[in-house]
Amino acid sequence: MDRRDFLRLGADKVAEIKADLARDTPSGVNWIRPPFAEAEPDFLINCTRCDKCIAACEFNVLFKLSGEPSHPATATPVMDLLNRGCHMCADWPCVAACETDALKLPEGDSGAPPRPGKFAVAEIDTAQCLPYLGPECGACADFCPLEGALQWRRGGRPVIDALICSGCGRCREACITEPKAVKITLLP
Repeated sequence: MDRRDFLRLGADKVAEIKADLARDTPSGVNWIRPPFAEAEPDFLINCTRCDKCIAACEFNVLFKLSGEPSHPATATPVMDLLNRGCHMCADWPCVAACETDALKLPEGDSGAPPRPGKFAVAEIDTAQCLPYLGPECGACADFCPLEGALQWRRGGRPVIDALICSGCGRCREACITEPKAVKITLLP
């Protein structure tokens, strides 16, 4: 076996071990990945933990996942949708900063800006939302980046259309009640 074959065999073995570790990791059950993240096993293999996507997010939505150093997801980027909403920037700077394609825009150019899949599930907690309790509010009215995802019905009460909503958390960030009247939960 020459040196090149030996090195290739070693690199293949490292990739195989990383893939095994990634497959043993729950598929995002405890965190929300950045926009256009690959499927969890591929994301964990390709993400170098360089932090470039985190630095590119001017709204500080991304942060490093903490955990045991031996866990394959430790130090990978996740979104903080409980405190900040993803602005779904037109040029996706977090994705553009990724050099390994762990975050990758879909191919094709339809002319429209690409839209990521669902991040999470957003729901109005009617027991906390001011318009459901009597006073007017509307603090979240102008924060939704997706037309039709946040609608106003029955006397100025907000309703989230689950088919349109991406779960970006912008409405939760804008909510003025404490605790917040918008609940963000992981996808089932």
